[in-house]
Amino acid sequence: MSLPSALAIEQSARRRIALRLLPFLWLLYVIAFLDRVNVAYAALEMSHDLGFSDRVFGLGAGIFFIGYVVLEIPGALIVERWSARRWIARIMISWGIITVFVGFVHTSRQFYMVRFFLGAAEAGFFPGVVVYLTHWFCRRDRATAVASFIAAQPLSNLLGSPLAGRIMRVHWHGLEGWRWLFILEGIPAVIFGMVTFFYLTDRPSQANWLSQQEGEWITSELNREKAEKGAVRSYTIAQALRHREVILLP
Repeated sequence: MSLPSALAIEQSARRRIALRLLPFLWLLYVIAFLDRVNVAYAALEMSHDLGFSDRVFGLGAGIFFIGYVVLEIPGALIVERWSARRWIARIMISWGIITVFVGFVHTSRQFYMVRFFLGAAEAGFFPGVVVYLTHWFCRRDRATAVASFIAAQPLSNLLGSPLAGRIMRVHWHGLEGWRWLFILEGIPAVIFGMVTFFYLTDRPSQANWLSQQEGEWITSELNREKAEKGAVRSYTIAQALRHREVILLP
């Protein structure tokens, strides 16, 4: 294959992968972050209606991170060893359903339970997507891909406040606005979780939206980089979990 032809295949593959994956993953992170922070917007009305003290509400908000931290690394390992699209879809559907359940709590115990399970359900999403990006982007593009994905976070903050303000003015069917905040912001996660299952592709070898030459190029490039990295140092899971940086990562 001539050099200009090989270069054209490389550029086409890199562009097609970026356009196919990054906007969708970016949208998923916007949904994820809105579901994570909506409890802060609901705080005043929710605490007033349910009679929660600051201690009760603060504990419930913080319990989220117990399940999140414990299951974050195992979730990333599942993405690497099983199926990214299935695992990310499972995460989104389960966290969306649990977010809706938050809109129906009445007691502090119920609040603690749904917050814990919400953290456990969402654990693995962020590191899982970062691992997933390594299945598609070679070393030269990886930092840009991860940065593009993380850029969804400030946008979520920008959108979250006015959106929450509008939803909390809704009082349909006798339900308070803060309840509708959780219900209406949980539903998109369920919907896009189902879309994720059909839209994402686990590996380039399975991508019928890439040409044969593009698939072969990205696969060979990623395999070459993996071999180079393995030649320097490889870790077992047990060794990695004892590594200081891995422990501090969550």
